Amino acid sequence: MALNHTVIAGINFLAVLLSVPVIAIGIWLSTQTDNSCVQLLQWPVLVIGIVILVVAIAGFVGAFWRMPQLLLFYLVAMFVLILVVAGLVIFIYAVTVSGSGHPATNRAYLEYRLEDYSGWLRRRVEGSHKWNRIKRCLSSTSVCAQMNQTYTSAQDFFNARISPLQSGCCKPPTGCGYTFVSPTNWISPISVITDVDCSLWSNDETALCYSCSSCKAGLLANLRREWRTADLVLVVTLVALIFVYTMGCYAYQNAKTDQLFSRYKQGYT
Repeated sequence: MALNHTVIAGINFLAVLLSVPVIAIGIWLSTQTDNSCVQLLQWPVLVIGIVILVVAIAGFVGAFWRMPQLLLFYLVAMFVLILVVAGLVIFIYAVTVSGSGHPATNRAYLEYRLEDYSGWLRRRVEGSHKWNRIKRCLSSTSVCAQMNQTYTSAQDFFNARISPLQSGCCKPPTGCGYTFVSPTNWISPISVITDVDCSLWSNDETALCYSCSSCKAGLLANLRREWRTADLVLVVTLVALIFVYTMGCYAYQNAKTDQLFSRYKQGYT
């Protein structure tokens, strides 16, 4: 009996450790410029990680101090958490399964189009109210300004593998035919511009292409890349949680069987 409870406590301690990567990936997402401006995924991930930690601690305490009700709470709550994590994993995969960059002539970086991404993601950035808030957040960061210090010539810039966010928001679309002066300063072409994004470009450091559809697409491309990284961490954590939960249920059932057998022996003697 004591051995089984010790095993359960050890298993629940492993569950405590499994909350660490979930909390860590939530914190990492919150430090990324795009995620901090959009504020979609980091909070659910952080909350799930903290809840896993609390539930695992409850299971550890219940096993170590032999509190059956707390152990039962742990088993039920952990089962629900596994379902929640599985649902989040599937959801993230579903909304990030589509979307990719497009090569531009004589450029190392890619161009991005809003229509390539899932409808759910597009709705998070479409609409003036939503995008104005995100745009103010993006323009207050140094994500574009830092390129001026990194790339001093046109060839350096054209050969750079800049982030999707920088490609979509910090420069005019390549097809517009603007002439490079600096990464955030371009000379307008003489020819008539038909793409709406081309006319939205401004050399004003607070404007740039933040109002462009390419900026929204670049933001979603950044989100997609980071969310898929988070999804991989959640998948590994989910598999480990299922294993830990299965072992915990097995040990808990053995503990109950030992307890019943001990009572039967006492009654028999």
